[in-house]
Parts: sequence; structure tokens; C-alpha cells
Amino acid sequence: MPEKAKLIADAEAEFASFKRALAGLTEGQMRDVWCGTWSVREIVGHISGWHRELGPALERVSRGEKPIPAGVAYDDVDAWNARFADAKRSWATEALLAELDASHADFLKAARGVPEDRLLPGKTAYKIVNLNSRHHYQVHRDDLLAWRKSRGI
Repeated sequence: MPEKAKLIADAEAEFASFKRALAGLTEGQMRDVWCGTWSVREIVGHISGWHRELGPALERVSRGEKPIPAGVAYDDVDAWNARFADAKRSWATEALLAELDASHADFLKAARGVPEDRLLPGKTAYKIVNLNSRHHYQVHRDDLLAWRKSRGI
């Protein structure tokens, strides 16, 4: 399987696994703070925020441009995470979950538009896709499953 197809297939599989870890949570459980100062809702909000932030980066790569606009830096990841989570704090949970699905679909649509030779391990576009989909879903799925187990959920 070509590397691009594998990367996208792995992202889809890990997203499905993350969604299974979310399945069945009540509204109260979604709002229970357990990950530092975050609940499941903030985790979902920050994931979709990264999708929305970096989907356009992949579109720029597809056009042969630099992925990140001049003057933008992602050095302070915690600040960006907080920004994305805070932006969706007032959203209804149903809307937040729908946005997660939509942002994931849009992000992978942008990834599919990246030329094959730009989605090879070690390339910037590959890192953007991998870190903001497959890897991101795995990390938060594992955290979520551990939390569920600790609460008997």
C-alpha cells in the first residue's frame, strides 16, 4: 500500500477507535474534569481545533506553498491547545461531537489532496497529518480508556 494511503487508512482506523472510546458517555461524564483542568469535551474541542488550524496548512502544501503562514508559530502547544478548547467551551456536546466528525473529514480531505511525494515519512506534510490525526487519536483514546477504567465506566 502506498505510504499516503496507509497514513490516511491508519488515521481513519484510529479515529474510529477514538470514537468507540467516546461512545456511551453521558453528558455528566463528558463534563467530568479529569485530564488536568479538562474534561472529554475540552479534549474533543482541542482535537477539532487542530484539524481546523492545520487543514489549510495541508491545502497550502498541495499548492506548493509553505504550510505555515509567516508570523505563525506553534512553539507553545499548550497555549494553542487551550485556545482551541476554550473556543468551544460553550458549545452543546452534540454540536461539539458533530464538529469533531466534520473537522476530521475536512482534515483528511485536505490530506488526500497532498501530492504522494509530500506524504512520505520525514516530510512536513506527513508529520502534520500523522501528529494531528493517527497519533493524536491514539494518545487521547488511551487516556480516555484509562480514565473510563479508573471510574468503572
